[in-house]
Amino acid sequence: MTTVLALDLGTQTGWSLLHHDGIITSGTLSFKNDRYQGGGMRYLRFCRWLDDIKDLAGGILSEVYFEEVRRHLGVDAAHVYGGFLASLTSWCEREAIPYEGVSVGTIKHHATGKGNASKSDVLASMKAKGYNPQDNNEADALALLEWVRAHQHSVAYSSHRNQ
Repeated sequence: MTTVLALDLGTQTGWSLLHHDGIITSGTLSFKNDRYQGGGMRYLRFCRWLDDIKDLAGGILSEVYFEEVRRHLGVDAAHVYGGFLASLTSWCEREAIPYEGVSVGTIKHHATGKGNASKSDVLASMKAKGYNPQDNNEADALALLEWVRAHQHSVAYSSHRNQ
């Protein structure tokens, strides 16, 4: 079984990790800068956290998936997301870990049946599946991980069926 990290990127980053033994851990982290930190410190802390999460996974991360946001309501949010995306993809390249973005609508549709579902709908869906997310960021990361698991299963099933 592979070890998969799913991320909802942002100042409040949601994450979920499927360990090689099938156990799922998840949470949220704040990468908000305080007034004494330069603008790039959040991205350095994020990359250090990625190193830590890889260690948590036993040093092996098979794949990384992230929520691909194509539209932001504000310029600041777009800049922050772009910084996290650049940090993540360069870290994955350095570590030779495959990565892929999955659109917000795809994740919401898989979680709730509606591509335009609200944050509270996704949160409720993850709770109904037995998870206990702290907030919508963790719920989004769990929903993405559920999409990855379903997608991998259907690909494996299709390959097996055609043989």
